[in-house]
Amino acid sequence: MYVDMLGNTRIKLGLHTHTTLSDGRATPEEAARIYAEEGYDAIAITDHWHYGEECEIEGLRILSGCEYNIGGHDGAHVIHIVGVGMTSDPRIPDDWQNMQKTAFAKAAEVINRIKLHNGLAFVGHPAWSLNTPEQLISLGDFDATEIYNSVSECGESDRAYSDVIIDQMATAGRLTNILAVDDTHYYEGDQCRGWIMVEATDVDAQSIVRAIRAGRFYATQGPEVHIEKIAPDKVRVVCSPVQKVVFQSNTTWAKGRTVRENGLVEAEYVRAPDDRFVRAEVTDETGLKAWTNYIVFD
Repeated sequence: MYVDMLGNTRIKLGLHTHTTLSDGRATPEEAARIYAEEGYDAIAITDHWHYGEECEIEGLRILSGCEYNIGGHDGAHVIHIVGVGMTSDPRIPDDWQNMQKTAFAKAAEVINRIKLHNGLAFVGHPAWSLNTPEQLISLGDFDATEIYNSVSECGESDRAYSDVIIDQMATAGRLTNILAVDDTHYYEGDQCRGWIMVEATDVDAQSIVRAIRAGRFYATQGPEVHIEKIAPDKVRVVCSPVQKVVFQSNTTWAKGRTVRENGLVEAEYVRAPDDRFVRAEVTDETGLKAWTNYIVFD
């Protein structure tokens, strides 16, 4: 566990990991050792169509998980839903992998089943999948979206960042919590590159699910970042030393949107007249990023 710069206890959590139980190249035991050595408090093993129970491997807490890839690889129909922290197997039919015209309708059912089993349901790598904001909004009440997916950068198509899709969705009225994940398959540089820091004092799965749903975490490749509303029309970011802070909202231009400075540890943003929400992204001197969840203006 870690204590952040605000004095809060946090756990380092990896939410998207594959093993030899599906198409990953490390066994569950090897994966657990790799992540434990990098200081993770817990991971979810999310093998494709293989529901994994919550357990402990090599001394590391493993959350229950599974990834449901629906619709094949045609960019018009691809949708991947990841479930984490379920208390029992949602029992999604295997033949849903091959749906085409009904892929997004089936994905919405997958989300509902995950949540009926007390799990966290999130959308995997929408940029890699070429998902549109309209498609994602049609899915209904999922809990979060991946803004960064490491394997999409290290091994697959180099479409790792989904920030524009997430902001377009938010602008259309569907705000979502924001995750950084690995989606580890190869263990050749795609491991331990994206995670979330959850405000929690233990690794109880249902406590973690509740904290993520409530947005009590930040997503990161390394930097620490926090955002708070300090006035009705103003927010402040505090962070570990970075070179850039960007405030993103539903408006396309606003004064003070980007702040650049070596060793930057704080920045403020005053709401533009048409802003309905804002989130922050920071980048350190090595290019590593971190992301906050959205703050909504009244």
